[in-house]
Amino acid sequence: MKRLIDRSVQKAKDVSGRQFRYLHDDIDWNQRLIILLGHRGSGKTTMLLQKMNQGGGVYISLDDFYFESNRLIHLVDDLYQKGIRSVFLDEIHTYKYWSKDLKQLTDDYSDLKIVATGSSILNISKGNADLSRRAVIYHLQGLSFREFLQFEKISSLKKLTLNEIIKNHHEISTEISDKIDIIKNFEKYLKFGYYPFYIEGKKSYYQKLEETVKIVLENDIAHVEELNYSTVRLMKKMMYFISQSVPFTPNISKLAEKLDAPRNTVLRLLDLLHEAKILHLLKTNSKGISYLQKPEKIFLENTNLMYLFSIDKVNIGNIRETFFLNQVSVKHEVNSPKYGDFLVDQSYVFEIGGASKTFHQISGVPNSYLAIDIEHGNGNKIPLWMFGFLY
Repeated sequence: MKRLIDRSVQKAKDVSGRQFRYLHDDIDWNQRLIILLGHRGSGKTTMLLQKMNQGGGVYISLDDFYFESNRLIHLVDDLYQKGIRSVFLDEIHTYKYWSKDLKQLTDDYSDLKIVATGSSILNISKGNADLSRRAVIYHLQGLSFREFLQFEKISSLKKLTLNEIIKNHHEISTEISDKIDIIKNFEKYLKFGYYPFYIEGKKSYYQKLEETVKIVLENDIAHVEELNYSTVRLMKKMMYFISQSVPFTPNISKLAEKLDAPRNTVLRLLDLLHEAKILHLLKTNSKGISYLQKPEKIFLENTNLMYLFSIDKVNIGNIRETFFLNQVSVKHEVNSPKYGDFLVDQSYVFEIGGASKTFHQISGVPNSYLAIDIEHGNGNKIPLWMFGFLY
């Protein structure tokens, strides 16, 4: 136990002075059981430690070798007897008894507060105990463009609503771009600004990002879904095919033939990669739809992944679409429309493009807009970068 507590103290020191993420102020920290889900590298551990620094407690990483032969519930029992009333549990998806132990601890100790992090693919209704009625769940995304500007200490700017962007984009974009070189910084963000660990060094960023993706595929997805080695290999092979042509308009039958795998297996793996924040599946309707529904398009989850997989041949049009989908879908429902590129909240149609983009493809479509790569907006032409200020 002493080694785990010593590690907790050291980890807490490591995050001193770091920026707080957008989600920090949105969380109701008074809840007894909070579970924070998100992609590896999105900053979950840092948020956990920052909160611990504010109010005390003990940090425990459940991927520690200690838990190969020891139960979490016994460790927390001992900590409780020593007066600890807040525990911060990292990587719960790596621990076999995570759901059973969390349920037992919340039932046994009414004054114990637990904050836990897990892979974005984790389903809290699965496992030995259903925590859906006990836990408050939050999802942490990668950095927004607005947050990136803060992390770079370029500017501290407030979040914008979609309504503000649509109605007041000309005035707001002029005000912001008068203060900073918005296009230059936007280009930087698209390449390396999504994961907070870029701060550790831009030269090694893609190497670390590649390793992060491998861990998600080989450990997180495989562990949570209990996939065997051959299925993980199949998933990697599918990732290679898709990454060579994104956005990818899927022909599931042909993809299944290439992979020598059943159609339903391909659809299930696509769904897992979507849940794990590696891919983003764009469908015509996102509510109440089974994974067996074929997506209209398949995107990589964020633009940094596009530069990782295709650094020498990244298509700027694909980059723009990926950015819009990635940033807007955090707060809004985004689907595939009949006309245009994206349908937001079943109300607004957006066509994405460069400065020369016209309204030809969405002519006559109500509530339609161009989200284009320009510095200032005009009328229904909105600067694309502004959609990075939604969170």
